[in-house]
Amino acid sequence: MYRSAGFSLMPPVVKNLLIINGLFFLATLSFGSAFHINLLDVLGLYMPGSPDFEPFQLVTHMFMHANFSHIFFNMFALWMFGTAIENLMGSRRFLTYYLITGFGAAFLHLGVNYLEMLSLRSELLAAGYSATDLQRFVETGSYNIISGVSERTLVGYLTKYFIPTVGASGAVFGILLAFGMFFPNSYIYLFFAIPIKAKYFVMAYGALELFFGIANRPGDNVAHFAHLGGMVFGYLLIKYWRNQRKIFY
Repeated sequence: MYRSAGFSLMPPVVKNLLIINGLFFLATLSFGSAFHINLLDVLGLYMPGSPDFEPFQLVTHMFMHANFSHIFFNMFALWMFGTAIENLMGSRRFLTYYLITGFGAAFLHLGVNYLEMLSLRSELLAAGYSATDLQRFVETGSYNIISGVSERTLVGYLTKYFIPTVGASGAVFGILLAFGMFFPNSYIYLFFAIPIKAKYFVMAYGALELFFGIANRPGDNVAHFAHLGGMVFGYLLIKYWRNQRKIFY
């Protein structure tokens, strides 16, 4: 058995997260239209070492979304699964869970990006670029190509520094993981028609994210390891709470 905090179709933390994300999205549209300021470039998360990185981005990136479909599906999943988890955990613990999984997603994503950057950096240094050259590329955002070096490698290296990460997906995947752990035999309907138990849905989704993250396909702009980070940190946090007897069964 579990100790429920009560039931609400729109518990307070989920409701306020929906509002905050919606306001950030409207601000992004408004600032872009009225002032030609792209808030994604200001509040999205850059890798430390980028000239655009700011510590506050570790928080703000979780409330930024690239387009309507991005925010719609994230917020729909937040409401669909987050409602059950907040009703179960209680609002304070749910907010703690949401933020920790969001930060965990960011840290894993940044860690993987850093390792990929080091690999590209080693390749460029071996090809004849100096460390000073690479630092200048990062500082200016421009580059020159030397013989035998693929432009794709150079662009991939700079992309690690100049493309921000945005979205609530990491925390949402943490919530999805929690739903699969707390309600493993509940049915989720794929495409609103195909029933699958939550535990199998979560395992399959996690496996796909791992596959696509490792595949690292060109043109794939989804932060797969951020999704996995939300799930991993969510699992560890739930296991910790269970061991501390803060969630009762």
